[in-house]
Amino acid sequence: MLPPLSLYIHIPWCVKKCPYCDFNSHNAPQAIPQDDYVTALLADLDQDLPLARGRPLHSIFFGGGTPSLFSPESIARILDGVASRLAFAPDIEITLETNPGTVEHGPFAGYRRAGVNRISFGVQSFDDAALKRIGRIHDAQQAQRAVKSAQDAGIENLNLDLMYALPQQTLEGALVDVEKAILLQTPHLSHYQLTLEPNTQFAANPPPLPDEDSAWDMQEACQARLAVAGLAQYEVSAYARVGRECRHNLNYWNFGDYLGIGAGAHGKATYADGTLRRRWKLRAPRGYLEHAATHRRIGGDDPIAPEQLPFEFMLNALRLNAGFALDDFCSRTGLPAATIEAKLQSAYARGWLERDGDRIRASEFGRRFLNDVIASFLPERTGVRSSGVVSRNDG
Repeated sequence: MLPPLSLYIHIPWCVKKCPYCDFNSHNAPQAIPQDDYVTALLADLDQDLPLARGRPLHSIFFGGGTPSLFSPESIARILDGVASRLAFAPDIEITLETNPGTVEHGPFAGYRRAGVNRISFGVQSFDDAALKRIGRIHDAQQAQRAVKSAQDAGIENLNLDLMYALPQQTLEGALVDVEKAILLQTPHLSHYQLTLEPNTQFAANPPPLPDEDSAWDMQEACQARLAVAGLAQYEVSAYARVGRECRHNLNYWNFGDYLGIGAGAHGKATYADGTLRRRWKLRAPRGYLEHAATHRRIGGDDPIAPEQLPFEFMLNALRLNAGFALDDFCSRTGLPAATIEAKLQSAYARGWLERDGDRIRASEFGRRFLNDVIASFLPERTGVRSSGVVSRNDG
């Protein structure tokens, strides 16, 4: 049985690249080629349609960059084009990432008419000084106004991205950010630690960050406060009210399939021969625009080796508080449960994993060292350096 299918759409431009960002984002030209890029996206999708294998889309996610640099009309043209090529599940979730500094009230109503029913705001902090230190273009008031404008436009399914362990941040400062987020009454919060990623400005010139013990204290205190407010942690960096979990990211974490269109977009699909493959597109917007209608748009298309599948599955599934069922491991990877039995037993013995009925999940102890737990499922000949931190996945 084939897994659910999602679609990721990458918009590669932003007003200004943040110094901590390692995503495929580029400072926007004076005039963004919106029409040409929309045409390219749909041509790219046409080439990937065989990977859908007749499945409806259960979620769409516009990520970036800053997708809200595109007008509601451009977003509508993309969604209309996708709908003419692929069926939509009746309850499809369609998320648009936005920067609070690039949207006003009017566009939210337009995005809703286009079909967007979920907005993810890159707020990061409600402290103006902290926002300046991490290179954001908006301030706290703009963030609050943007969220309220989306709510006024009738979009209630909202996520806030919030970071902690920011330069010079204290535990009190991290909790103040969470308190201000709670006051906005959004049903979802992505709360993740700022880390220094390779090939970023911050990696080259590191700012003064809280140490790991301080960062852990911030995570625990903020998690407790969010729980009191009714936002339960369901994944390493994701908190939601009941029924408001991000379906798109849940499909990633449950090892589902997803098409990726746009410059640098990644996808994972189950092919007709039963192999699982990852495909990604050219990163440079200019090259992508030139080749989007041809095979040359593909930057890579590699099979996931059977011996790597346990690690690939755990890299996603163990992020979830609820963990996974062995039947899901078997159906999503095509491997028998015996493939991982010895490694499961070893993880149980170390106190890293626990079993509750048919669910296997990281223990409280295991969640603190999740990279080590996940790395234990690598093939024996492969090593990985573990930092104890699992990278973010936007909500």
